[in-house]
This record gives sequence, structure tokens and C-alpha cells, in this order.
Amino acid sequence: MTDIRSLAMESTAWPFVEARRVLDRIGADGPRKGYVLFETGYGPSGLPHIGTFGEVARTTMVRHAFSILSDVPSKLFAFSDDMDGLRKVPDNIPNQEMVRAHLGKPLTAIPDPFGTHESFGHHNNARLRGFLDTFGFDYTFMSATDCYRSGRFDETLLSVLRHYDDVIGVILPTLGAERQATYSPFLPLCPKTGKVLQVPVIAHDPDAGTITYRDEDGSTNEVSVTGGACKLQWKADWAMRWVALDVDYEMAGKDLIPSVQLSSRICRILDGTPPESFIYELFLDENGEKISKSRGNGLTIEEWLRYASPQSLAHYMFQSPRKAKRLYFDVIPRQVDEYLTQLANYQQQDEKARLANPVWHIHAGTPPAETVPLSFGILLNLASVCNTEDKAVLWGFINRYIPDASPTTAAILDEMVGHAINYYRDFVKPAKQYRPPEGVEVAALTELAEALEALPADADAEAIQTEVYEVGKRHPFPDLKTWFRTLYEVLLGQAQGPRMGSFIALYGREETIALIRRVLAGGSPVEDEAAAS
Repeated sequence: MTDIRSLAMESTAWPFVEARRVLDRIGADGPRKGYVLFETGYGPSGLPHIGTFGEVARTTMVRHAFSILSDVPSKLFAFSDDMDGLRKVPDNIPNQEMVRAHLGKPLTAIPDPFGTHESFGHHNNARLRGFLDTFGFDYTFMSATDCYRSGRFDETLLSVLRHYDDVIGVILPTLGAERQATYSPFLPLCPKTGKVLQVPVIAHDPDAGTITYRDEDGSTNEVSVTGGACKLQWKADWAMRWVALDVDYEMAGKDLIPSVQLSSRICRILDGTPPESFIYELFLDENGEKISKSRGNGLTIEEWLRYASPQSLAHYMFQSPRKAKRLYFDVIPRQVDEYLTQLANYQQQDEKARLANPVWHIHAGTPPAETVPLSFGILLNLASVCNTEDKAVLWGFINRYIPDASPTTAAILDEMVGHAINYYRDFVKPAKQYRPPEGVEVAALTELAEALEALPADADAEAIQTEVYEVGKRHPFPDLKTWFRTLYEVLLGQAQGPRMGSFIALYGREETIALIRRVLAGGSPVEDEAAAS
């Protein structure tokens, strides 16, 4: 039997490349804490989004790859920065005026506008956990509020205080003159208002473990840096967390490169070792612009899952993580079909090739064995030509093409049918633009109908595809692409389409002949939905 660990040590799949970096980091003796710690961060001022999924999914892939390379245990911390002060009321929550009255307070000190949890932070943390649980991620949830208040961060906070001037020296050159005059890595929590204060720190006492700050009313106050009486500014906070938790691996988006660099310097000042870092590229919208949560110019996770499976989304996240990619509705059909292609390839591959296959990483080494004989694109075109949003209608055609398939025995296919109907309804149907055949197209379509009629009853998709090719060759089209574009535009109302042999085999030769003759007679290519059902 092939040694999978030996193959994994040589694999060029990026999760294995990353896992080997972690392996080199911990050395032969392993980490002192007894396990390797992977971490992902989350800002709970808003709800989990598609970027959250991407970061946790990719980190999980690296963690699983590490488990193949090493017997050292590992953990994944999903860390919530829920002690941050809320700066702006989100647009998508109820009771906004109530929340506005608490601006500046830690998220876990603001009443829950939804009325379901003890605070706004607790509500969004619960949403994060529910979100991660939906996808079956294995993780340990960590709360900044809990870590600060419980004393888990105290030792490292005191280390920041001892190295106060060195930490300041890293941050100040990156700030403007006005901000330099008031910057401190420590943000005290006001004992009167509960707000996270950005105020001048006029003294710090490492022996006493305190800072003294000038309040907004001009008074001076001395406060401990431990026990949750203070929190740290972002870059110092990230570095402190790496040291306090001894984080071994954490990903970050390209926009956080300066933060990673500065936090790494601070981490070393605190006698820590920065985690292995993986910088991934950002997603782009349909216009090639960076996706922004505040602008809402990209896909939400709910939107993706309306049209495709989470596995197809994981496939999208696996592909070229260091390359900027468009994340818009039109990428979904291709991602579904590429995922299905890789799933089919997996069954025929040797062990080495399997370790490079995305589905091995998506399914933690055990992809489903179900073969899906139809593509998402073909299902979209079937829904289109049948003009139906009824799963039963599509299954009627599928059963004729694959007699022993059913929603029960072909779960992935059944899920795809539902997703294809949603995608057809929302994107394909409104964009349909049929045109009548003209000139040479009329003669070619007439001959195609006759050729399909002359084929033997048991002609399969390949035989049909060959006949479609031959008909196109016999007519004076500039090239075969023009012939196929004619079929797509005239019969399907779109510029691109499926492999015609497979589509005709699924839709039915008699139905296709009727469609062609209906179009040649000047009728509508779209079948009446009632008739289709």
C-alpha cells in the first residue's frame, strides 16, 4: 500500500505546501503547548459573510493536510473580536436608535437589537457559530471579551506594558502627526460610560501594571491594564493574541499585509514568534472592483447557496487562493461543473493525483462516490427549453435519460435540479433573447431535423453529437463555432450553450425535432410550461 504521508510530503497542492511550513515551524519536538494552533479572526459588528467561509474553509484544508503529515494534535480557534467598540450602526439590524445610544461600547456591552441574546456581540457570535456549524467545521470558539476579562491575556498585556516604548516605536511612524500625539496601544474602558476610549495616555507603570490617561473631561484616571479594564488597539491586539495563545498559523487578506508586518514586529518584541502567514487575494465584483461589505457589491453566502452547493463554493475557494478572482453570480455554473468534473476524476485517479484533486481537500480525504452524469449547464438549458420551474418536469426528462436515477438515489443531482431552477428563474429566463434562423441556417436546421429523425432508436449522445457536427460541416458556415452558436441563439436564446449531443439525448430526439420544426415554421422555441408538465 502506498504511504500517503510520503506522497503528501511531495505534493504540490497548496494546502500541503502550507502544512509543510507548519511542520517545519514546530520542529522535531513539537509545540510546547502540545498541539498546533490554527486561527481565524472575525469582527462581529456584522453577520458572517462569504469571506468568513473562505478563510475558515481554507484554513481547515491546511489543518487537515497537516494531520496527514504529522501525528501532532491540532486545534482551530475561531476568534471573535467582540470587545471592540462599535463605531457605526449597521444598516441591516432592527432597533437602530437603541443601538446608536451605545456607540463606542464593546459589542458585548451593547443590548441585542434582535432581543434574543444578552448583547449584540453575543447575538452575532451565536450567528457565527451557527454559520460554522452549518458547514460542519471543526473549531473552538474564542471570545476576546472572555479572554480579556478572565485574565487569559493578562501576562501578555503586562508584557506589552513593559515594552510600551518599543511597541509605540513600531506604530508611530505609520500614523499622521495628529494621531501620533495621542496614540497609545492601550484603550481603557471608561468606568462611567463603559465606552472604549481613545484618549491620551500620560503615564504608564509596568511595576503597578497600570496606565494613567486624561479623560475627555480633562480629569486623569489610573487604571489596570489587566482583567478587562483595557483592551489593545488592533495591530498590538493581534500581536498580543498571537503570543498569548501561541498561534502557529493564520491567514489574512492582501489588504492586511501592512497589519501582518507590524503585528509580527510587535510579536517579536514580546518575545513571541509570529504565526506562519498565508496572504490570500481579495475577491472582485463583476466590474473587477474589490468587494466591500459596506458597499454590498458582491455575492453573499446565502445567494451562492440558493444556486449551488457549499461544496462548489469550497471548490471556488480552493482554486488559486493567491489570485484575485471575480465573485459574482455568473461564476456559479462553471464552479458547479468543475467541482463535478473533479469528483468524477477522483474515482479514476491514483493516490498521488487524488492528493492534488480539490475534492480530496474539500471533503477531508473522503469525497462522495456518487457519479453525477449531467452538468449544471445542461440542467439550466433543459429548464430553459422546457420553460419550467417544476422539479418534477425536469426529473421526467432525467428519468428517461437515466432510468434508475431518482431524487432518493441521486441526492447530489436532485439538489442540482433545485439549484438550476432557481438560477434559471433569476438569471437565465430574464436574459433570454431568441432570434429566427436566416439564410444558410434554415437549410442546416432542416437537415439536422431530418438527420436526427434518421438516427437509430438507440443512438447515444456521442452518435448524436457526431451527426450535429456532420450537418454543420455540410453547410457553408465560416466555422463550426458559428454553427453551434446558431443552435444556441435560435433554439436556446443565448450565445453559449451545452454540448448538443448530450442535451438532445436528455431532452429527447423527438422533442428536439419538434422544437426545430416549430422554429422553422415561425413559432416560439419556448415550450408551453403546462404542455411540458
